[in-house]
Amino acid sequence: MLDTAFPRIPGDVGNPQSFDHPVRYGVVPGATPKAIVCGDVTPWVDAFIDAGRRLVDDGCTGLTTTCGFLTPLRAHVQAACGVPVVSSALELIPDLLATGASPGILTISAASLGARHFAAAGVPGDIPVQGVDGGHFACSILENRATLDPARCAPEMVAGAQALCAAHPQVDVIVLECTNMPPYGAAIKAATGRPVVSILTAVQGLRDRVTGAG
Repeated sequence: MLDTAFPRIPGDVGNPQSFDHPVRYGVVPGATPKAIVCGDVTPWVDAFIDAGRRLVDDGCTGLTTTCGFLTPLRAHVQAACGVPVVSSALELIPDLLATGASPGILTISAASLGARHFAAAGVPGDIPVQGVDGGHFACSILENRATLDPARCAPEMVAGAQALCAAHPQVDVIVLECTNMPPYGAAIKAATGRPVVSILTAVQGLRDRVTGAG
């Protein structure tokens, strides 16, 4: 889990009420949203491995993260911790493509999302991307503010998703890169008519795999 100050509302991956199964959290000190989204994640690999190992020692059977930009660390954490790891909804895209879907990505920062994240997730570089850069949502999270107004965030998410679909009409499923976006998934689906997948979708798949339910 990133080192954050903003509220973790229901639906956010950082709120345990977002899940129907037990979860534990381990914070990586100093790993702020801006450091991870806008910087190089490579120097953080050991810190996330250490946090993952502590969670596994506490009994966790699978690991996830609270930032989609951590995908480049996933393979390192999984190899070191010895349990399955999902780090981003981006990792859902190869399976979506395999079913014939045409996914598009809604991200907290189109300016920062790039080739290294796509490569780590096995995502083609021509996937449509739309950011919500510069709005209340993005600034509240990237600046790690102590306040976040969901009533202001929801229309920003809807506007971003609508812009994605308008620019790329072939998009038939919206992938929420940012793990703080799932609370607005229902509003996005209602406004665009497209199904929405997120880190919560990926975590549910992880749970099913480790429990044998999938």
